[in-house]
Amino acid sequence: MPRAVDGTKHKDRRKKILNQAKGYWGRRHTNNRIAKDAVARAGQYAYRGRKEKKRDFRKLWISRISAGVRQYGLTYSQFMHALHSSNIQLNRKALSNMAIEDKESFKILVDNAKHTLGI
Repeated sequence: MPRAVDGTKHKDRRKKILNQAKGYWGRRHTNNRIAKDAVARAGQYAYRGRKEKKRDFRKLWISRISAGVRQYGLTYSQFMHALHSSNIQLNRKALSNMAIEDKESFKILVDNAKHTLGI
């Protein structure tokens, strides 16, 4: 019985790797052995990037809130402390959107925070 050399499972496994490596530079998108390593590394970067994305957005929201609050003479930490003290539960994403798009209601929140702090 002849030996199966180029079976579909074998081909499909290689094709899957090469499809994931599309657009890579040099032999990384044509040579299976090199593409396999490149795809594995890309997967590690992607996994790490999904975690970093959450951190980066939180930093962005905090800096936007801070910039919005400083216009009214408060710091970010004072503002957040006052919000927690007055039991206002808004997340940072909503607060940063408010600071950019809805300045009137953000001003009301800042005034409420100042009143809570006694400033």
